[in-house]
Amino acid sequence: ENDSTITHVAIVHCETTTGILNPIAEIGSAVKELNKTFIVDAMSSFGGVPMDVSALGIDYLISSANKCIQGVPGFGFVIARIEELEKCKGRARSVALDLYNQWEVMKLDGKWRFTSPTHVVAAFAKALEELAEEGGIHARYERYANNNQILRSRLNAFGFNAYISKELQSPIITTFLFPYEGFSFEHFYSAMKKAGFVIYPGKLTDVDTFRIGNIGDIHEGDMTTLCKVIENYMAVMNNEG
Repeated sequence: ENDSTITHVAIVHCETTTGILNPIAEIGSAVKELNKTFIVDAMSSFGGVPMDVSALGIDYLISSANKCIQGVPGFGFVIARIEELEKCKGRARSVALDLYNQWEVMKLDGKWRFTSPTHVVAAFAKALEELAEEGGIHARYERYANNNQILRSRLNAFGFNAYISKELQSPIITTFLFPYEGFSFEHFYSAMKKAGFVIYPGKLTDVDTFRIGNIGDIHEGDMTTLCKVIENYMAVMNNEG
């Protein structure tokens, strides 16, 4: 508030390291009260978490063709307020990151400035069709949230505690603490992979964790099957221990 050199505020909406969903409505309100530019990294939330970009006061929202849109990796995109984007003219620090110039070219012929990722665009268009068929973002959010709820409740019964509280939990990815000292993630990972499931190692430095994603074409049956595989694994480990 007292530092006039701060002109922009940026925040990650969904932090995939922990699974936290940050309160962009409250943060955005504070940012706009101070008349700052608000940038939201929604790489892991846009398309899967309902949000009103205009009502939230977001000036720039950044996301990707994959993640919650469920396309394939290959391009990122920015949703921007035109009056903010126009301020970027001639201020890019590199050709590759010249967002204003890319916007100008898109307005002319709808193309990228250089080689267009046509296969990714085709996959993106199909993914948008599938999103509409599912019932839109609200329906997809409910599916992701249900996946997360099943995972948290079932794994808790097997001794796995979620790293963060339900109040802060995003529906995108869930981080779990190791169930006991000496737990071998490598052995656990191999067993899950053998059963047809690939999970993520944790990226926290202060505590041992692993992560399970809830997004993609994953439904209640898939989550239930995964939980059963984990239950069987833990039963074997307990018997051997």
